[in-house]
Amino acid sequence: MMTPKSVTVALLVGNLSGGGQSTVQANLAGALARLGYRVDLLFFHSPGPYPERVPTAVDVVDLRTECGWWHLCCFLAVNPTSLTLLIWHVLVTPRLLVRPYPGASRMWIMLRLLMLVRYVRQSQPAVIYATGDRANLLALWARRLAGGGTHVVVNHQNIMAEHLRINTERTSAWRAWFALRLMSRAFLRADAIVSPSDGVRDEMSRTAPIPRKRITTIYNPVVSRELWELAQAPLDDPWFRPGAPAVILGTGRLVDQKDFPTLLRAFARVRRQRTARLVILGEGEHRSDLEALAAELDVAKDVALPGFVSNPFAWMSRASVFALSSKWEGLPTVLIEAMACGCPVVSTDCPSGPAEILAGGKYGRLVPVGDDAALAAALIATLNNPPPRERLIARGRWFTVERAAGRYVEFIPGGLDT
Repeated sequence: MMTPKSVTVALLVGNLSGGGQSTVQANLAGALARLGYRVDLLFFHSPGPYPERVPTAVDVVDLRTECGWWHLCCFLAVNPTSLTLLIWHVLVTPRLLVRPYPGASRMWIMLRLLMLVRYVRQSQPAVIYATGDRANLLALWARRLAGGGTHVVVNHQNIMAEHLRINTERTSAWRAWFALRLMSRAFLRADAIVSPSDGVRDEMSRTAPIPRKRITTIYNPVVSRELWELAQAPLDDPWFRPGAPAVILGTGRLVDQKDFPTLLRAFARVRRQRTARLVILGEGEHRSDLEALAAELDVAKDVALPGFVSNPFAWMSRASVFALSSKWEGLPTVLIEAMACGCPVVSTDCPSGPAEILAGGKYGRLVPVGDDAALAAALIATLNNPPPRERLIARGRWFTVERAAGRYVEFIPGGLDT
C-alpha cells in the first residue's frame, strides 16, 4: 500500500500568469500537498507575478531550462526509436500548437517536450495532471516517449467548438479540423479526461468526438480558506470608500471571449438611470479598444481599468455586483470567486458553466449573450434588490478546493488506498 508521502504528483500548466488555468492548477497543487503528496507544479512560460500565491509546500519546476540541439542529439542517441515519434508529434504538428501563441515554434515545442520527457524519467511521478491544449498534448507525448508507468490526466477547460472556430479564422479550416482530430485521438490515450462542467463534457463529446462515458466532470478547485482571508484584506481605493456610488465589477483578460464591449454598453445604459461606476480588472490586447469605447459612450470618467491585480478578492468582496459578459466559458472561476466573497452576480447564459454555477438563475440573473439591454436591466435589478450574502457564500462552498482534490485523488494509482 502506498502512502501519500511516497507518491509524487505533477501538475503541468503552460504558465503561472494568474489566468483561470494557472489558478486551478495552483489551488489543486496546494490541496494535494496538504493531503501529504509530494507535488511538483510544472510550467513552460515566464511565471509573472502569480507564483507568490503558490503554497510553499509545492515545488515549482521551471521547464525553461536551457536546452539546445546538443541535448536533443544526446536524447536521440540513447533513444533512437523515439525519432519517428518526435518527427510525428512535433514536425507534423498543426499550427494550433504554434499560433496564436507568441514565441511558440516547432523548435520551441520540441525542446519543451524534451525537457518534460527528462523530468518524467528523472522524477517518475505517479500521475501528471495537465491543463490546457498544449500542456495536455505535451504530457501525453512525453509519457509515450519516456515510457514507464506515469498516468496522465488531461483537463480541457473550455469549449472545443470555439477553439475550432478561432483557429479556422487564424490559420485554415483544414488545419483546425486536423488539430481537433489530433486532440481527440490523443485524449483517448489518457488515463482520464476531465471537464470542469457538464456543459463542457457534453460539448466535447459532440465535437471531438469522445465518448461521454470517458469524460469525468470535476468542478474546478476554486474556493479556499486563503480566498476568504484575501477577501478581507484592505483595499485603498477611493471608489470603495463608504458613501461612494455602487461599483459594478468585471474581471478577466481583455480579449474577445470576455466581451467587455457589451458590459461597457450595458454600463452606459445603467448610468442613464442611476449613479454607478465600473471597474474591469485584467489586461489584454483590447485595452485601447475598450478605452476608446468608454470615451465614445461618454462614461470614461466612471470606468476604471486597473490592469492585473494580485488580489481581486478584496475588490469582489466590496463590489455591489459582479458582471460576467463572456461569449463562452468552461466553468468561469471568477463567477464562483465573486459568489464566495458574498458579491451578487449577473452573468450571460453562455456555453457553458454559468447556468450550472447559478443553478439556472437561482443564485444570480442570467441574460442572453451579447444583449447589453438585458444585461443592464439585470444589473439594475440586482443593485436594487441584492440577494443575501450568506446565500451566495454557501453556494460558493460547493466549489471548494478540498472537494475537487478528493475527486482528483481517485486518479492517483493506489490513491483510494492512501
